[in-house]
Amino acid sequence: MTDISMIEAARARLDGHIRRTPLLSSPFLDEIAGRRIFVKPECLQHTGSFKFRGAWSAISALAPDVRSKGVIAFSSGNHAQGVALAAKLHGIASVIIMPSDAPALKIANTRAYGAEVVLYDRVKESRDEIGARLATDRNLTLIKPFDEPQVIAGQGTTGLEIAEQAAELGIDKADVLVPVSGGGLLSGIALALEAKAPGLVAHPCEPEGFDDMARSLVSGKIERNASLSGSLCDAILSPQPGDITFPIIKRLSGAGLVVTEDETLRAMALAFSRLKIVVEPGGAVALAAALFHGSSLEETVIAICSGGNVDGDIFRMAIERFPD
Repeated sequence: MTDISMIEAARARLDGHIRRTPLLSSPFLDEIAGRRIFVKPECLQHTGSFKFRGAWSAISALAPDVRSKGVIAFSSGNHAQGVALAAKLHGIASVIIMPSDAPALKIANTRAYGAEVVLYDRVKESRDEIGARLATDRNLTLIKPFDEPQVIAGQGTTGLEIAEQAAELGIDKADVLVPVSGGGLLSGIALALEAKAPGLVAHPCEPEGFDDMARSLVSGKIERNASLSGSLCDAILSPQPGDITFPIIKRLSGAGLVVTEDETLRAMALAFSRLKIVVEPGGAVALAAALFHGSSLEETVIAICSGGNVDGDIFRMAIERFPD
């Protein structure tokens, strides 16, 4: 099970291979939110999302003889790209299973990193079954997107950075808003904050209609989404919270926040106009929650923009709909 020692060990392996992303701020965003907002732009991380952290952590932790045989992963795009690049930099083969409706940019980028891409229908087919079969047939190691202790440890390095940066800014109490699908990033950050900055509380943020984590926290048990597609936030449309991640989140997380599609698009536009960063819809839900659902939050909020791999037409729609 992932703990702070695993997160710190992952950080040592990640040293020199990842970017320590900054905390950004804007008085314009503070005014909209009615509180102090800091943004951690993991959209500036290698491959355009935090997923490179977990991918490198998991692959680098494999025994050399196991790692040399190659890895396999399933993802709508960000985990795919993280695993593909981490595998390439380790000099090993990778096979990535991606939904056929994933953004074209993410599919193209994954192939460009040298991975073999296998497409599937996310409504009719099970990525888990496909992944298990190919892993067995080809003797590959499956790198799960969130329900894997070493992946959680890698994502938890984001929390170590937040704890350090908050201390540098004199912040000892804040809500940390995290885009969530299966919960790898949220659980890793929550564990890191518990150990290093207990005054900071992590919260899951999700798109309307796909709020399985928020509902699970209310019911106390894992809830499943009724649909597996139909949102612009493709990066965070997992069926349900992870079996490993949810107990961590249930113990350590604050309440979930849910945002609309328009709020997400407006957050994307504001991130571009005020912070000069490009954020994809799934990566913008925490910023949207901070800006438009902050009345129950602390006076200081840290929102993670978890990814920036957005197709041009979607980004253009956000800018045109919400010119600021």
